[in-house]
Amino acid sequence: MPIKIEHMSHTYQPGTPFKSDALEDIDFTIEDGDLLALIGHTGSGKSTLAQHLNGLLTPTAGRVLVDGQDINGKDVNRRALRQRVGLLFQYAEYQLFEETVYKDIAFGPKNQGLSGEKLDRRVRAAFDKVHLPPETLEKSPFELSGGQMRRVALAGVVAMEPEVLVLDEPIAGLDPKGRDELTEIIHELHRGGVTIVLISHNMDDVARIATKVAVLERGRLAMLGTPREIFSRGDELEAMGLDVPQTIQLCRALRAGGLEVPDCLTGEELCEAICAAKGVPSHA
Repeated sequence: MPIKIEHMSHTYQPGTPFKSDALEDIDFTIEDGDLLALIGHTGSGKSTLAQHLNGLLTPTAGRVLVDGQDINGKDVNRRALRQRVGLLFQYAEYQLFEETVYKDIAFGPKNQGLSGEKLDRRVRAAFDKVHLPPETLEKSPFELSGGQMRRVALAGVVAMEPEVLVLDEPIAGLDPKGRDELTEIIHELHRGGVTIVLISHNMDDVARIATKVAVLERGRLAMLGTPREIFSRGDELEAMGLDVPQTIQLCRALRAGGLEVPDCLTGEELCEAICAAKGVPSHA
């Protein structure tokens, strides 16, 4: 189910003194099976773009096509669209409201018309995918840690069985352990067949799990490519106020010290590159 963004622009409060151009002439396609990372400085338009992907916002100009259909057309079933393209907002734990984790995860599927055994299977399948302790299921979500609450919120979207999952900075504010756990869950969902759009400021995670990266700058699409292609343009990224992965920073330092290693995206790659440069066997 590809999502094609055709020359899309978005202006907030047009025709007023508070007019703000958030997106300008965005044009690219999210293909089936992508794990697309949206990166850019704060205010670059990432969240605005994400909210166009399931029709929460309507473009000022251009179109968003899902499976070839303009999602802002007159005959579009928005409810059905949002079941196919699920969106998890930043700090999604603030959206939890039910008495138990089970009921919170069940809320969306119940609105899809599921009940009884089918509903129960859907809830438990989604719960299993976020790797929470079994006893958590009947607890109040407000008894859990912040990272666990965010996983409950993610399970609630996953329970709708979307074909595309849009995640707006899902690891923001988490401690390193919570960040690593949630990043691995996202990676597992992608390997399980879900197309994912991930807004992130963590370049190490982007380098490790993304298949494609889109860079936004001041509402425009500045770059689009694989992580290796994008992070090879480190000077341009840094000029936009963006970081490059720590492994690439280390590779630069090693080259400055006289060890010729290529830019590496992961620790495993870096270990192999150092061993190769020193002429010793790799144990990565």
